[in-house]
This record gives sequence, structure tokens and C-alpha cells, in this order.
Amino acid sequence: MAENAAQEIVLLVDDSPEALSFLTEALEASGYSVLIATSGESAINIVARITPDIVLMDAVMPKMDGFEACRRLKTGPAAESPVIFMTGLSETEHIVHALESGGVDYLTKPINIDELRARIRVHLANARSAQSARVALDATGRHLLAAGPDGMPRWMTPQAGRLIGDATGGSPDMKIVGSRIAAWLAEGNAEAAPGSQPMLPVNANGKTLFQLAFLERTGADEFLFRVTAANPVSDDETLRKHFPLTMRESEVLLWIAKGKTNRDIADILGLSTRTVNKHLETIYVKLGVENRASAAVKAAYVLHDI
Repeated sequence: MAENAAQEIVLLVDDSPEALSFLTEALEASGYSVLIATSGESAINIVARITPDIVLMDAVMPKMDGFEACRRLKTGPAAESPVIFMTGLSETEHIVHALESGGVDYLTKPINIDELRARIRVHLANARSAQSARVALDATGRHLLAAGPDGMPRWMTPQAGRLIGDATGGSPDMKIVGSRIAAWLAEGNAEAAPGSQPMLPVNANGKTLFQLAFLERTGADEFLFRVTAANPVSDDETLRKHFPLTMRESEVLLWIAKGKTNRDIADILGLSTRTVNKHLETIYVKLGVENRASAAVKAAYVLHDI
């Protein structure tokens, strides 16, 4: 009986006709739609037309081995498709090589079909969860980009893609981004606390195109950045762009969002506490809120792309 009514697509890459026949029959019996590639080159050609949900990759093949094929796949349309390696090589160095190439799992031959099915289910579920998270991020309008240990972007929100594309004069130039992040990672910066480092400028022809802010390490080999314009507007100006505030009101709201008391704000801006209170009353009306906590939350959403 078919286990997978969704007809997820499995790309099977192996130069052995016997292995292809055996695995294709088993996977199709489980309800998967199977695409076959007999070499790394043909796998790359296939994913240029059809994006598989998961890839089963033989590690040892002539001309282009599975490790190189995986690295190439991870820079194209199938970048988000999990890759499970299949090979007779079981030494630790080969396992490490498979994972460093972008693989998520490793099975030694001869393949146990029940184990293979179980691992496919797990990695498809993980991939769907990751995709759902990215869709949620896209919906919030956040300018986010995630890169691998080689610096090359693995995914980005549409907003980040548009900002980078505008800055580079067309479609997002991933080579510029990848080389800059790779150099930053090589200096060991990812080991520092997120937010403790200055913005990372991405330059070309002596000009800063845009900037990256390191947010967190989201996995053993994935690094999350926020993308901002080369010359971002000030926080108080950002608040004025989103709310009908005067300059002084935006300054007061900014300090409210930073957790300052009315007395602190009065000292910082050279105002009386009474004047700060008056500004706050007007801010509440303009933002449609009833208290400073709600005003601070609204400001935080704008300032931090929450």
C-alpha cells in the first residue's frame, strides 16, 4: 500500500543500474514519485527543470562524485532539498565529507529499505517545518538571509532578495554576498555574541551596496543575518515613516521603546516631565493604543522587523 499520498518527488542519483532498479521499485511502492539520474551532471540538469523534495545521492560516481554534485545542487533551485548519501564507504572522514558537502544524512550500502523509508520521512518532515518557518518569516516582511559555512546564501526572504537585487542592479548577486560572509566567518566572528559586532558592509567597486547584521547561529552550519540598506535611516525617522508623528514625538517614542522612564526621557531630550507626558498622550492617540507598553510594542515591531 502506498504510504505517501502527497506524491513527493525523490531524485535518485546512482550510476549502478541494479541499485536504481531496486530503489526505484521500493520507493514507488511507498507512494513516492521517483526521478532517476545516473550521474552528478544529469542530476544537476534535472533539478534545473524540476525541484525534488528529497535527493538520494550515491557518493562514489565517475567524473563528478556525489560530494561535488551535492555542493552544486546546494547552490541552485534544489538548495532546500535534503540530500541523503548512500555509499559503501563508512570511514569517519567520508561521513564528515558528506555532511560538509551539504548532506543531512548518510546510509551505508547495502541499503536497508525500511531504514531508508524512515529516514526519508524524518527529513521530509524537517524540510516541511523549515519551509513553513520561512514562509512565516516572509509574511512578516523581514529582511533575513541564512548562509552556510562557505558563506553562500541558502535561503532569504523575498524582502531581502529585493533589497540585495536593487543594490546590485538586478537579480541578487550571491557571489558578492557569499565571498563577504565567507571572509567574515574565516575570521571567527560567528563565535562572538550576536549583536556584539558592527554591521558587516558588502562592497563592490569601492561602494557599500548594503549591510549585514549577524543575528544568530541557527544550526551547526547555518548563520542568520539581517540585511539593511547601505545608508539606513535613523530609528526616529523610521518611526515617522510608519506613524504620523512629529520629530519630537518620534524621539519620545523611540526612548519609550528602549525602556526609558518619563524622567529619563526628559533628561535625555532636555524637556520637562510634564512635556514628555503631553507628548505621550498624543502618541497614544496617533498609534491607537492606551498605554506605554502597547506603544513600545508597536515601535519595536517597526524598528526590528518583528
